[in-house]
Amino acid sequence: MILYNFYNRLVIEMEKKTIQKRRMMRYFIDAASQIIEEEGMKSVTIRKVADIAGYNSATLYNYFKSLNHLLFFSSMKYLKEYALSLPLYIKDGTNALDKFLLIWKCFCYHSFSKPKIYYTIFFDRYSSSLNDVIKEYYSIFPEELGNQTRDLLPMLMEKNIYTRDMAVLQTCADEGFLKKEDLEEINEMILLIYQGMLLRILNNQDNCTIEDAVSRTIKYISQTIESYRL
Repeated sequence: MILYNFYNRLVIEMEKKTIQKRRMMRYFIDAASQIIEEEGMKSVTIRKVADIAGYNSATLYNYFKSLNHLLFFSSMKYLKEYALSLPLYIKDGTNALDKFLLIWKCFCYHSFSKPKIYYTIFFDRYSSSLNDVIKEYYSIFPEELGNQTRDLLPMLMEKNIYTRDMAVLQTCADEGFLKKEDLEEINEMILLIYQGMLLRILNNQDNCTIEDAVSRTIKYISQTIESYRL
């Protein structure tokens, strides 16, 4: 009985610490997001974030490894618009292949609208640990996932852009549109197309509109799929 009570107190104490950690992280993430909205990502500094959050810089470092680490978390907030609009984009998809292209259309539109943010999330130095960040981020901001269907949620929780795309490509193979042995090659080609267009927009190398960029990217992705389609 004594051991049982001790265990319960330990669990409760751990839960309190987790809640406190998430609350503190939320303060700093919201502060960084405020600066990004008002002044741009380049204006975010540890001191500014700490001042807005109401804590000192040393406290911030208890929760984030560096400024880039904080920016990575703050950038995740911009996936909210994409996540919430995704069900509307794919509602008319009749099969896995239709939905795959509609998911990419939605993703391209939102990412090309905020290229710096999306590049930070999916191609920055911390993108290799995205899975852990996603789980922790959505434990702090669960409302930002929206009401996702069971088939979309695993893709949204995947650790990086490669595995996110592979998760959806797998459903295309399951429905007989593609060979499973071709998926890795298809995935690599599609991501090269997407990253190339994202970088062109990010570096102001292309004067086309967002709509044109999305249209061209989906065209090239569709042509890639068609070359492998059964």
